[in-house]
Amino acid sequence: MELILEVFSHAFMVRAIVVGLLVSLCAALLGVNLVLKRYAMIGTGLSHVGFAALVIAGAIDFLADHDLVLSLVVVVAAAFFLLRLNESNKINGDSAVALISTGGLAVGVIVMGLTTGITLHICNILFGSILGITAIDMYLSIVLSSIVLALFVLFYKQLFAVTYDEDFARATGTKVELYKTLLSLLTAVTVVLGMRMMGALLIASLTLFPALSAMRVCKRFLSVVITAGVIGISCFFVGMMLSFELDLPPGASVVGVNLIVFMVLCGVSFIKRGGIKA
Repeated sequence: MELILEVFSHAFMVRAIVVGLLVSLCAALLGVNLVLKRYAMIGTGLSHVGFAALVIAGAIDFLADHDLVLSLVVVVAAAFFLLRLNESNKINGDSAVALISTGGLAVGVIVMGLTTGITLHICNILFGSILGITAIDMYLSIVLSSIVLALFVLFYKQLFAVTYDEDFARATGTKVELYKTLLSLLTAVTVVLGMRMMGALLIASLTLFPALSAMRVCKRFLSVVITAGVIGISCFFVGMMLSFELDLPPGASVVGVNLIVFMVLCGVSFIKRGGIKA
């Protein structure tokens, strides 16, 4: 209790936890759909595009104060581009993600090579920084996260149908392409919001680990979604407490807690199946 009170006595920690809990919840819920559709790595691809956008913003003075907005625009555009590549049937999902992922990194590194004096800024982009979350960023993140959650709940049934069987969903009149686009859009927004905290290299873990952990112990889609949400926000909060107490990088701490939970639930799942057979 003393640790929690101490943490919440710092304004920057309050901002980080508020934003982080909302983003973790959004990422965990969306992660279930992404994992089941084998789009789990889309978060990594979009985060690398976001990395390029943030590097460019840091290198141009008049964009430096609007880097979050620039990242949102660029990453959302990349999400639509990725969706179009998948629908063209000329480039499959993994190849499309690899294309924008490596392309985004390349652009970011090139801009770094042409710019001096932003080394520390680059480290924050790659690995996250709780000090980088301003009050304006927090309010914007609250609004956008709330919209993401509201849309996910509102169109839950349609996203479920598209996730499990696109052909059946299309046959029943569901506008499959529209809801695939919505899923990509919500993922793009969530990735951008979480990059300040987790960094470009670790943000994809927020969509991956909670979903995989929940699938170890739950079978029904709704129970997996709810469990993933609980795991996501719980691991984030515990990770932030450990980060503050032990002076560890926040992003890595959150991922470490998620990894431990995943391993524990894998063990629980293994035991429930009867363990090693003779």
